[in-house]
Amino acid sequence: MTQAEALIRAERERQEAKWGEQNHDDLKWLAILTEEVGELAQAILEGNASGIKVERIQVAAVAVAWMECADRREQKKEGWR
Repeated sequence: MTQAEALIRAERERQEAKWGEQNHDDLKWLAILTEEVGELAQAILEGNASGIKVERIQVAAVAVAWMECADRREQKKEGWR
């Protein structure tokens, strides 16, 4: 596992601990991801190097969470459990 993958996995674990399993529709996921991208843009505009790193990880982790949710939906649709 690369350092980037480890940081994203750690952020996913933090998110799961804070909010539990998240199962949103695609529109809600897009809104969440867009909010995170906006926070990343703000950190970039402010020249906040540590904030850029944190927000970049959060953007990636939210994208992974969305993918995990989509996988659960597909499995449910196909009758997997």
